[in-house]
Amino acid sequence: MNAYTLSDFDFELPAHLIAQHPLPTRTASRLLDGSGQNVIDRQFTDLPQLLNAGDLLVFNDTQVVKARFWGEKPTGGKVELLVERVLEGNQVIAHMRVSKKMRDGAVLRVADAFDAQLLGRWPDETGSMFRLRFDDLQGRDPYALMQAYGDLPLPPYIERQAGEADSARYQTVFAKTPGAVAAPTAALHFDEDLLLALQRQGVALAYVTLHVGAGTFMPVKSEDINQHAMHHERYWVPEGTQQAIHACKARGGRVVAVGTTTVRTLESWALSSQAEGDTNIFIRPGFQFRLIDALITNFHLPKSTLLMLVSAFTGYTHMHRLYRHAIAAHYRFFSYGDAMFLTRASTAPANGAGVDSA
Repeated sequence: MNAYTLSDFDFELPAHLIAQHPLPTRTASRLLDGSGQNVIDRQFTDLPQLLNAGDLLVFNDTQVVKARFWGEKPTGGKVELLVERVLEGNQVIAHMRVSKKMRDGAVLRVADAFDAQLLGRWPDETGSMFRLRFDDLQGRDPYALMQAYGDLPLPPYIERQAGEADSARYQTVFAKTPGAVAAPTAALHFDEDLLLALQRQGVALAYVTLHVGAGTFMPVKSEDINQHAMHHERYWVPEGTQQAIHACKARGGRVVAVGTTTVRTLESWALSSQAEGDTNIFIRPGFQFRLIDALITNFHLPKSTLLMLVSAFTGYTHMHRLYRHAIAAHYRFFSYGDAMFLTRASTAPANGAGVDSA
């Protein structure tokens, strides 16, 4: 197995290819068909041609919450919070930007609407996130407070504030389980009509939940990618989805993951046999895929763990071929960009190398 380094996953991306807005309709995006050695330019509406009766599409049904808040310290200094996870007792785990360090016990005023008490760093005193308790006189829980006073957290490469249209378009049409701070973007291309057409074709649908955290945008800093510490995310694989996957395999269909978050969820379940829990799985070249046969995914950041996942799935050389083609053909990149359809490389290793998982 090749010892890949961080530089192996770098590429030059013209800034104008980073999509800043969604297209007028969800299915209007392009679809790069990388399922064979010959790359084919398609439209996303061509997806039914790439799927067969008996295949199973698996989606992430997480719902993006309005997790970004602005507030003030007792001294009047400005604070920005990005809620990563909601705990019991109205506690949250959040990223915090603040000019000067605050002591545990300090009380923030958030959105000029409620208070938040700083309880300490998380998961321990060396952690990069913070644990806070939201105190609201009207008894509203953190989800209600986010809905009332929070802002939608668009990715850092979208260089604008979230607008009214983003509330709908930076959300899948089937989102139902609140908790994510970033959308499972490959699924943004699906609308109700396309889902119905696929079902009529004999393609089955199933859902998992993984609450996408801000760590999905965390850069890999070490040239030795094996030194990178993955972030933790919460996932669930419902019993009905487990049964649908077993049935798909039994009938000879393909399990098609819609998005890298679905891949991470299903492969975490396959590795641990735990249908719910926290995962910090790091999928990179050398990983042995146990469940996924095909993948629908957007184009990812240079030097990112998601690009490494795609390389592990479709093959390192083929991944670079696809990205060179996409740049030359002016595909739109990242969350509001275009998509790819990929199949698993036939030369998957016979061991579990390249795996880190909780």
